Amino acid sequence: MPLLSKCINPRRSLRQLFTTAHCFSNKLNFSSSPAPEVLLNHHDEECVDFLPWLEGKAGVEISSKLYVGKSACGRSLFASKSIQTGDCILRVPYNVQIAPDNLLPKVASLLDNETGNVAKLATIILIEQKRGQESEWAPYISCLPKSGEMHSTIFWSKSELEMIHQSTVYQETIEEKYQIEKDFLKIKAALDHSPEVLDSITLEDFMHAYALVRSRAWGSTRGVSLIPFADFANHDGVSEAFIINDEDKQVSEVIADRDFAPHEEVLIRYGKFSNATLLLEFGFIVPHNIHDQVQIHIDIPNHDFLGEMKLDILRRHHLPTTRYANGPEFSGDSFIIKEVRSARGKGKGLPQSLRAFARVLCCNSSQELIDLAMEAAQNDGRLARRPFKDSSREIQAHEILLSRISQLIEEYSVSMKSLEPVAASVCKRFARRRQMALDLLTAFHYQR
Repeated sequence: MPLLSKCINPRRSLRQLFTTAHCFSNKLNFSSSPAPEVLLNHHDEECVDFLPWLEGKAGVEISSKLYVGKSACGRSLFASKSIQTGDCILRVPYNVQIAPDNLLPKVASLLDNETGNVAKLATIILIEQKRGQESEWAPYISCLPKSGEMHSTIFWSKSELEMIHQSTVYQETIEEKYQIEKDFLKIKAALDHSPEVLDSITLEDFMHAYALVRSRAWGSTRGVSLIPFADFANHDGVSEAFIINDEDKQVSEVIADRDFAPHEEVLIRYGKFSNATLLLEFGFIVPHNIHDQVQIHIDIPNHDFLGEMKLDILRRHHLPTTRYANGPEFSGDSFIIKEVRSARGKGKGLPQSLRAFARVLCCNSSQELIDLAMEAAQNDGRLARRPFKDSSREIQAHEILLSRISQLIEEYSVSMKSLEPVAASVCKRFARRRQMALDLLTAFHYQR
């Protein structure tokens, strides 16, 4: 199962779609990295016949260089022989991939256009699970992880979610579960008209199937696709190997980004995902994630007498603003901050849109706001992208940002301290999720 090499998907994304010409592999920039220690005795006896079955179904060879094994993170792919940089290590034809268009027409016809591809693909999994050994996909379905083996935050209890209350993942999890419940009601209503297809469906079963799709499917020209065998590969955020879709040959393939020794685990990159996305969609955290980022929310204070004017000018210049129903009179929006590492101290640092927002926020007269709008019109149209001419005003704008960031750091620190050490008697699942929560909060803390 795609859990990462540690034990360790807007913001959320299915594994990225890479549609290329057949010569794309010759253009990849590969780098040589030290080979990790090779682990032995990790064969997965339950899946020993999986690849031969899939190749028989496809009618072509899928891989002569990989086999399914087990690592500390679950099912994984290992090199069966030496692999060289640039080798095609697997090639899965489209005809043995599962996509929304595989849904039975009688069920698909009962769904409205708002029913998403993830929900449709989850329904296919449920139907095939019900068919058991009679399903044409039985060998694949039986290899998928059970709900108790998954650690996406949608499966966390209320008390477990409270551990990450300060993180954006908390609210995103609530929103994700709400969307799953909406999709469940649509799917259930459709299946109630076809009891011979699936006579009963529970929210728990649907949530499990939904999570399988979110964590295993890649974006494709068919919407989203489950790619058997390829989805046993674990994630490495610095790998340059990833799924490539070749529309001419109708296959998905992976090109090795470095050399692998026999029996060494072969990792690919799901996408350039932050830890928040990885935890919500896949159920793991990457220590020292080079793609990690932090979301910071800044509000326009309720008492700001220029609040409406500030919101209006921000919207007119396409800077992010949100007004919440049943919320404060004025609001702001969220910005993404990424860690910048450079020996020369150069980098993007804080996003320009956040600096611009702070400059607008610290304006204390309507004339200042008008001047900012005029300056934007006379240049490239972007609002408040240049520092204030008055250095004291520019310092004030950055002090607003510093205050908000310092507040978040303190809140995260308090949350981290509240995660007391787990007693030996505590169940492994809770201990693991507690460690994930701590890793998530720690990653924010050290990006300050």
